Amino acid sequence: MEPTFSPPLHRQRHQFVIDFVKRNKPKKVVDLGCSECSLLKQLKFHREIELLVGVDIDGAKVKKKMHGLAPMSTDYLQPRDDQLLIEMYQGSVTQRDARLRGFDLATSIELIEHLTLADVERFSEVVFGYMTPAAVIVSTPNSEFNPLFPRLAGFRHSDHKFEWTRAEFKSWALKVCEDHGYEVEFTGVGRAPPGQQERVGFCSQIGVFHRLGGGEVCNLLFCDDADDVFSYTLLYSKNYPSLHDNNVLRRVLVMEVLYWAEQLRRRWVEEETGQRDDADTPRPAEGDGEEYHRASEQHLEMEEQTAAACGAAMKNLVEHQDVEAGELFWTDGQEQQESRRCVSVPLSVLWSRFPKVAALSGSLSNLRRLLMDHPDVKLSQDGSAVLLNYQEQEEEEDRGDLEDSGYAEASQCSHSVEPEEDWDADV
Repeated sequence: MEPTFSPPLHRQRHQFVIDFVKRNKPKKVVDLGCSECSLLKQLKFHREIELLVGVDIDGAKVKKKMHGLAPMSTDYLQPRDDQLLIEMYQGSVTQRDARLRGFDLATSIELIEHLTLADVERFSEVVFGYMTPAAVIVSTPNSEFNPLFPRLAGFRHSDHKFEWTRAEFKSWALKVCEDHGYEVEFTGVGRAPPGQQERVGFCSQIGVFHRLGGGEVCNLLFCDDADDVFSYTLLYSKNYPSLHDNNVLRRVLVMEVLYWAEQLRRRWVEEETGQRDDADTPRPAEGDGEEYHRASEQHLEMEEQTAAACGAAMKNLVEHQDVEAGELFWTDGQEQQESRRCVSVPLSVLWSRFPKVAALSGSLSNLRRLLMDHPDVKLSQDGSAVLLNYQEQEEEEDRGDLEDSGYAEASQCSHSVEPEEDWDADV
């Protein structure tokens, strides 16, 4: 019987890279021979990465899948703290391109066996001698494992030019280290059946290279080579929304302020009236008593968490919550006097009690500046507090505005990895 792998072997190779990224947190990552971008689609969720690049000689294949790297709706609702730029290139790993120099990590997953041995030498010169990434992960089939596939005749893929034994792979890797100043660790994925691992090794053998000397070596190499070459064709470039963009920062801050101000307002109204707003409490459907009980417990737990966050802040709310006659509201750019009652939520309370508001704004004065003149925020005359309508008949309208903004969904959304699409992987 042929050995089977769980998870599938191509996913094990990708997971090896992902685990490396989690441990080492590289900021600049390039995937050489990215094919259908399946590894990149997983790496884009790792927020320590600021530049993610894919290179493949088959531009048509890249174009079919590269738009799957575009930001999702949740990326706009929950922008990254740091920037992320994704770029896709058509080009050969045997050619130099200055835009790929100095990366923290370069990956070459099941690529070199598709090159001629002469091109493997050029690959070594380009990747390790010119690009000089801090770390390189290279995986390639281990031919010693092939006898465990009884139906396999020849190489594992029709386009393979060779498949190395462990000794041959080690010989190439050690020469790369000697020529270009790296050290290497050998490992792999796809374990052999019990009792055969030591004899045949991993199905896919992996070399993890680390550059010696750190950044000084890389900087010296950059200075020595003054002729920058741009041989690749840029196919795709996308900047993800991040808090480095002032417009994005202000939008996220406003949503955060309005959300917590509304929570404080509701808690204050409940304290004043002795009533609770149960509009959002789950209702049982017929035959769903047990599910309703669990949902109710979850709802109460969330209510307790909100109460804990808001409880301390409630003490700092201004004593007089009714707006005095003559309080100014801004409507359509015109000053109008309103007699309606409202709740005044001091900015100092929002800034001091809710860490994300403080982190986004940086200071209380900056919080006031960022909220000033924003169409979704009503501030008091002196700009020291957010004003929210008190009347219950207006509460549903306010709630609808918050829900339409997408904040509720965004606050509960976690970034999960997209299911990887099926593709013909090497065994």
